[in-house]
Amino acid sequence: MAEQIVKTEYSEVMQKSYIDYSMSVITARALPDARDGLKPVQRRVLYAMDQLGLNYDKPHRKSARIVGDTMGKYHPHGDSSIYETLVVLSQDFKKGMALVDGHGNFGSIEGDGAAAMRYTEAKLKKFTQDVYLADLDKNVVDFVPNFDETEKEPAVLPVRVPNLLVNGADGIAVGMTTNIPTHNLGEVVDAVCAYMDNEEITTKELMQYCIGPDFPTGGIVINKSELEQIYEIGNGKIKLRGKVEFEPAAKRSERDKLVITEIPYTMIGANIGKFISDVVDLIETKKITDVVDISNASSKEGIRIVLELKKNADVEYLKNVLYKKTKLEDTFGVNMLAIVDGRPETLGLKQIIKHHIDFQYEIATRKYTTLLNKELDNKEIKEGLIKARDIIDLIIEILRGSKNLKMAKDCLVNGNTEGIQFKSQASKKQAAGLNFTERQAQAILEMRLYKLIGLEILALQKEYEECLEKIAKYERILGSKKEMAKVIKADL
Repeated sequence: MAEQIVKTEYSEVMQKSYIDYSMSVITARALPDARDGLKPVQRRVLYAMDQLGLNYDKPHRKSARIVGDTMGKYHPHGDSSIYETLVVLSQDFKKGMALVDGHGNFGSIEGDGAAAMRYTEAKLKKFTQDVYLADLDKNVVDFVPNFDETEKEPAVLPVRVPNLLVNGADGIAVGMTTNIPTHNLGEVVDAVCAYMDNEEITTKELMQYCIGPDFPTGGIVINKSELEQIYEIGNGKIKLRGKVEFEPAAKRSERDKLVITEIPYTMIGANIGKFISDVVDLIETKKITDVVDISNASSKEGIRIVLELKKNADVEYLKNVLYKKTKLEDTFGVNMLAIVDGRPETLGLKQIIKHHIDFQYEIATRKYTTLLNKELDNKEIKEGLIKARDIIDLIIEILRGSKNLKMAKDCLVNGNTEGIQFKSQASKKQAAGLNFTERQAQAILEMRLYKLIGLEILALQKEYEECLEKIAKYERILGSKKEMAKVIKADL
């Protein structure tokens, strides 16, 4: 075959290739979806764990197995990025609500890395199962082919809470970044309910419910007056301070202490060690003279960094120096960027809640439509069995007189008596009037004899009545936005 040379402008090829690459990173890797608040890798890890059956009440499974399944079936990228995602999903000092129950060394707030994935184990938390992965079998979200079209994966998870606010997000794409703070689950739920009651609610009114960010490391926001503007436009800077408490000496032999019990979110990791070394530098350079010793007494119970003081130390001056010269006061840059309908958008608090509510209505509509259709099929079958119960002798006669299954079914559905032997003409005439549906006929043919016992017949009648009640309930929910809103609120 002759070689084909395509002459083209090099800059155009580079430009197009770079734009394609950028959009791929933006939409399919680095930024979360506004609906479930998850990046593709997070969504795939949780779905892979769900498919492995790693329920909260089952034993933990090796992290390497979870990473292998995620990489082989859904996420064809490096195993280190998948494992890092699994680790972060289990760290309650990084997430508002940890979604994975880790077993083993999953790192620490002071920046220690997790053990290798062959050593650690994990499973889903109950919260994750109930709130992030429930109803996947009820056609609530679309499933799309995976990278090699051998499996199906959900395009989005049916998350019941605004995960974008609860767990926040951070990611660096091409030419854009996202950095969303974590929030208190109860406050966010209250804000969502308030929005559902009044869609004209303002950001300021929403902030009566969702007061501000709630970082897992604690800390104090010192520019509260700017929060409304940040939540209105979706970006800005939050100034955070650690919480410092003065503890007077309990005995004469002890010293007064300054104890740091909460730290800015930005101090997680190596910055805790850096803070301690910065304080040591301040002592050595005599910029602070009232501190005798500094130690890190943090444990699983929480942060506790202790500064031992000289007698009659100037505590307020010391606090101000720490805020000014160390990371004990820091800035958290907010940029609430997420993917909306395949495009990156900067969202304010109200817009995030609106997208979440729209998604909840879509999930609820699909869920109750699926349940209604299932109950309508159930009703059809139950009606057929109840009708068959009253003429069971005739049906037994048709079955005994038929040469094959097809003939018996044709008689039940269409009243076709040709070729069937009956005991009397009256039976044949009665059989000719039968008109069961295909489903009903199949259910009758598969019915077991014990179903003819008196108690079983009563149970069938009860099941039929329950089925009618469910149909009425589902039709009521689907027929009224107000009723659906009640259901969504009850779930929340």
